[in-house]
Amino acid sequence: MSNTPLDPSKMSRRRQILETYRMTREVDPSIRWWLLGTFVLAAGLGMALFRFVLPANDGVFSWILSSIASFLIGLFALLIVFGRRAQKAAFARLEGQLGAAARALTLLRRGWVIDEVVGFTKQQDMVHRVVGPPGIVLVAEGNASRVRQLLISEHKKHERVVGEYPVHDVLVGNDEGQVPIKGLVKHVRKLGRQVKPADVTEIRQRLRALDAQRPKAPIPRGPVPTSMKGMRGNLRGR
Repeated sequence: MSNTPLDPSKMSRRRQILETYRMTREVDPSIRWWLLGTFVLAAGLGMALFRFVLPANDGVFSWILSSIASFLIGLFALLIVFGRRAQKAAFARLEGQLGAAARALTLLRRGWVIDEVVGFTKQQDMVHRVVGPPGIVLVAEGNASRVRQLLISEHKKHERVVGEYPVHDVLVGNDEGQVPIKGLVKHVRKLGRQVKPADVTEIRQRLRALDAQRPKAPIPRGPVPTSMKGMRGNLRGR
């Protein structure tokens, strides 16, 4: 049997969901009970609500309509819980892995441009770059003492190139002043909207000269958790 990592982009929707469930269950064994309980509770509440609202004298039609609506409500609630717990499990799988921040940043949607490993050290500390509504966001991961110096260096380089546009620094980790991997995407989004879409284009053009002068370090890939890549299209826990 092949051990080649599965590519979610080449899977059917059904296969993506099954792989997401499998990988989530490895981290969160109670997921089945959460999903079952959510479905039963939501469907039961839906049934009670519809039986209260619909006329009692509609007979079989009323029961059929209530059953279908309750099933859909239960399924919708199940998908919401599944999405949230799958996302939580995906971050737990990434914790401590090389390149985890870059993989987490893939959950940013349209309007964000992610450049992986714009700066790195021989010890595999790295800085990634995100260009979007806040301007430039430099995201560092690795040994805190080493990567801080790398982050400072990259910040200065980017400031010289982009001039008046804002440059933000983010250090990923679990210590004080750092951002946990599970809260990285939310933290980046909360930096706000400080540049216009046209400014993003201008920033990217200015960065081309900087990028042309630096070597590229390939990020160690390994299997990207299906529950992160596949979930972006169909199971976004909101």
